[in-house]
Amino acid sequence: MTVNELANKSVQYRRNILKYIMGAKAGHTGGSLSCIDILNVLYNNVLNISPETAKSATRDRYIQSKGHTVEALYVVLADKGFFPESDLETLCQYKSHYIGHPTKKVAGVEQNTGSLGHGLPLSVGTAISAKLDELPFRVFTLMGDGELPEGSNWEAALLASHYKLDNLCAIVDKNTLQISGPTADVCSTDPLDKKFEAFGWAVRQVDGHDFQALTEAFDALPFEPGKPSLIIANTIKGKGISYMENQLKWHHGVPDKEQYEQALAELTIAGKE
Repeated sequence: MTVNELANKSVQYRRNILKYIMGAKAGHTGGSLSCIDILNVLYNNVLNISPETAKSATRDRYIQSKGHTVEALYVVLADKGFFPESDLETLCQYKSHYIGHPTKKVAGVEQNTGSLGHGLPLSVGTAISAKLDELPFRVFTLMGDGELPEGSNWEAALLASHYKLDNLCAIVDKNTLQISGPTADVCSTDPLDKKFEAFGWAVRQVDGHDFQALTEAFDALPFEPGKPSLIIANTIKGKGISYMENQLKWHHGVPDKEQYEQALAELTIAGKE
């Protein structure tokens, strides 16, 4: 997709995120809006995965470590045809598979996630299996900056470097806010680039809402042969909705009717622009 096509797609994805969160009366709104542009580029320009190839041994693997922002993943998977979009009308309802964290009961979801710090270890194991089986697929995982203090991430980072997993790319949705406050205040992991480089990773930083920059970063993988790659995507929590941007209270929240209408109006303007 071109940059303009990706931009238009993100406007629609944001509309759908809000629509289904409103219907469910629950959801992690701010983080879904901060990471949706990353998922947009991954699924429309990068990943070798489709409903037709979902069982192929050579498909790329995407594992969403920050599982609480599953609404972003659901709307993208629906758009790519993994399941009917109408399924999302059951989001967070009794007996629905479309719950508040990814589950393999949903088509297109590779791993159950949600407990923070699990996505990178799962991805490392998957990347190792590709190397052992001599399969060409790549592994991508999206982490939140708020989950990085979990020790399991750093054990996995060390192992990824040791096994020279240049088929692995981790992306950090660095929106600088988590449920209990700014990440810098709760438990700072900066300088994040230097820490991962010290663990043997090749690192790049990009604007996580710049479609061209994201596409160029993914096109450059692996950044260095024999090293796992990390993309630090600097993002804005609640991106695209003025009253949600950089507001901690929208980590988990549902707009009221007036707020929803304002959000749709802002997205309509964004679409025209």
